[in-house]
Amino acid sequence: MQEEVDQKVISLCVTGMRMSKDVLKVAMRKWLSAKEQKKQEKRQIKVAGKSEKRRIRERNKIKQKEMPRGKQNLRKLMDQKMELKNIPITKDNIKSFDRIARKYGVDYSLKKDVASKGTPKYLVFFKAKDVDVITAAFQEYAGVTLKKKEKRASVHKKLENAKMVVKNRARKEKQRIRQKIKHREQSR
Repeated sequence: MQEEVDQKVISLCVTGMRMSKDVLKVAMRKWLSAKEQKKQEKRQIKVAGKSEKRRIRERNKIKQKEMPRGKQNLRKLMDQKMELKNIPITKDNIKSFDRIARKYGVDYSLKKDVASKGTPKYLVFFKAKDVDVITAAFQEYAGVTLKKKEKRASVHKKLENAKMVVKNRARKEKQRIRQKIKHREQSR
């Protein structure tokens, strides 16, 4: 019993490249400040009246139950009680859209469209208030995909271009040799 009181163990989980004394120091300070904040909240609840206690507890629950961000399932998105809109997207475009949506901080959900036949299509559900952000994300997405298509020329086209360059060089070289021969003949 005495050992339990004398020795307390805490576990901190820190993700990073290297663990240095500064990183450990910051993590410990954050843990201590969170512990101190919880103590203060408990003191406020003890001192406050019944209605005040209820209000403080509700406020704490809201802080703890923060809304999820980014990609989430449809139920969580609907639980946020906001109007939802959707747009169709193909399976090939999901991964690249996911990267851009995370960049813009959009809350969205992907749902497979069972009505579509042939290639599977997905519906991207998002909050109606994020329409402007989604349009900006899609514009960037469209720009990125177009650039990728423009940058990648087919191998056949590259080969044809290389053949043309070689033919032109050979033709110019022949002309240069002919001119040298004519020039020599004229100078004799």
